[in-house]
Amino acid sequence: MSILKIKNIKKSFGEDLEVLQDISLAVEEGEVVSILGPSGSGKSTLLHILGGVDRPTKGKVYFDGVDVYQQKEDQLAIFRRRQVGLIYQFYNLIPILNVLENMTLPVLMDGREVNQEFLTELVATLGLEGKEKKLPNELSGGQQQRTSIGRALMTSPLVVLADEPTGNLDSKSGKVVAEEFRKINEELGKTLLMVTHDPQMASRCKRVIFLKDGYVMNDVRKEGTEEEF
Repeated sequence: MSILKIKNIKKSFGEDLEVLQDISLAVEEGEVVSILGPSGSGKSTLLHILGGVDRPTKGKVYFDGVDVYQQKEDQLAIFRRRQVGLIYQFYNLIPILNVLENMTLPVLMDGREVNQEFLTELVATLGLEGKEKKLPNELSGGQQQRTSIGRALMTSPLVVLADEPTGNLDSKSGKVVAEEFRKINEELGKTLLMVTHDPQMASRCKRVIFLKDGYVMNDVRKEGTEEEF
């Protein structure tokens, strides 16, 4: 079942800068998709449009059957908080909040009660046991990224969107974070889309979309990869 569909998406900034040009695709529930392409190809812009962060100039985004950009602003804000988990390259953690406080912040800001059982499970899954009270500046880069992953998952989103999730990490930490994405997919059943320049990360995905100059140049589903999510 397609959990995410986009039809004829275009994105322009002014009259002269066309970032995305007539992109259409569908993502099935449970898929892990990497989005590759050179700098300036529109990868991050596409991800932000899928996540309800940046409106397309033209076209439609359907998320679990809902026309995302036909929603009113208050509905769109709820959609972003509850249905999509966004993970960024530079973590975006609140420096004065500890690991648990950063992870639970989206739930509390939404006026909901934290599911303590799920929080405990998530901390264990992400290998953050013993780090719960640590501030971001007391963590390694990999631990900070895993905290940001936990924050994105605390709302139990249907889709997780990651923008260069290993781009700010060394190779060892990158492998650890890649393993966490495998767990997110296999153990939590989440659909994942990630922008990446990391060929090893992309090679683990069964589907790779390659963008260039705002167009989808290739959309490949692979079979029988040796190492995959």
